[in-house]
Amino acid sequence: MPHGRTVPNLPNVKRTFGPAPTAAEMEAIARAALARLPAHFAEHLGDIVLSVEEFAEQELLEELELEDAFDLTGVYQGVPLHLRSVEHTGNLPDRIRLFRRPILDEWAARGDETLEHLIAHVLVHEVGHHFGLSDDVMHSLEDAAG
Repeated sequence: MPHGRTVPNLPNVKRTFGPAPTAAEMEAIARAALARLPAHFAEHLGDIVLSVEEFAEQELLEELELEDAFDLTGVYQGVPLHLRSVEHTGNLPDRIRLFRRPILDEWAARGDETLEHLIAHVLVHEVGHHFGLSDDVMHSLEDAAG
């Protein structure tokens, strides 16, 4: 949240940062991005569960062959729509998990985009996995949600 305070000993330089957003604040940003998705995509999300957590657990990192928890900003867990059949009844709902600290770290490293845009980018990528979409289609979706 911008505070607009002058940085001591640096005249005319405004401080434009404050405390890092909480998981709840980032989830609100992600839900707003979901709400901006085109209706023909949003209606097929079903009961997908969205959550924001600090980091992925070690077990998931090992499954994805990642050594550093900062390398995973989000993950889709479920059966993509194009792979479902009647045999997939009774499964847990699909989930999109966003990871707060890796997203904040990437945002700080990039420095050229808003946090809202980055969260929308990660979210749309994971929504794309739910639909089994190509990267080109994911970029179009991102433009609509961003």
